[in-house]
Amino acid sequence: VATIQTGYEKQRNVTCLKDGSIWTSGMTNGIKCFNTKGSLLQTVKINAEKGPNDIAVDTNGDLLLLLLSNRTAGKVNKIKNGHTEEVFKLEGWGPCKLCVTSTGDLLVTMFSDYETQSKVVRYSGSTEKQTIQFDDEGKPLYSGNEYSKYITENRNHDICVADWAAGAVVVVNQDGKLKWRYTGRLTDTKNKQFRPWGITTDSQSRILTADWSNLCIHILDQNGQFLRYIDNCGLEDPYGLCVDNNDNLFVCEYNKWNVKKIKYCT
Repeated sequence: VATIQTGYEKQRNVTCLKDGSIWTSGMTNGIKCFNTKGSLLQTVKINAEKGPNDIAVDTNGDLLLLLLSNRTAGKVNKIKNGHTEEVFKLEGWGPCKLCVTSTGDLLVTMFSDYETQSKVVRYSGSTEKQTIQFDDEGKPLYSGNEYSKYITENRNHDICVADWAAGAVVVVNQDGKLKWRYTGRLTDTKNKQFRPWGITTDSQSRILTADWSNLCIHILDQNGQFLRYIDNCGLEDPYGLCVDNNDNLFVCEYNKWNVKKIKYCT
């Protein structure tokens, strides 16, 4: 229903605010906020040439930035009332992506120094509260590598991770117990390997994930059952996703200048 021209390419992240406006970021030091009509409201410059690894909006409406210091260290910063403050540092594992839960906790996907392990860590403030890494049989839940693993929390508190390298969406409950995996759905027209990047959920607890290879969005129910594709919007290199309070979907096109706003509910 709309195309927002952001002015930069290699767009990776988009996050929605309660009023329907969005923050976007790419591999540049500028983070931009656009209103519901696609007009630029604000630009924030940060001290990171390749931009933040991820962005999110906390329960107070403040913008959070996940920034890398080096390969196995980073920090979470907050932009509040135009001022930047450090929330906490991340050390020992490489931080990938983050999301804010309904209780205000942060969930961060991370990889080990030698890229052999990955995990999800829950933070309450700056305190590490929970680690999610293995299933009940001691097998890794996530592929061990530095590829981005976008993460979101569903309305039922399930934790949903888009594991690009594994070609899977991995969903655990709030206790970290594996519930299901989704590995795509091959058809005559969707015949490339499922490669999910961005992931988000909507008001009906549906899960939406960006399929880079097949240039579409998969919609799943909360039990991992495929519902349908969004494949009629001419998407190119779909990457980061978010859904606003009215179930409008926003999709970053990585190699374009655009964020597309899509109305998909019936």
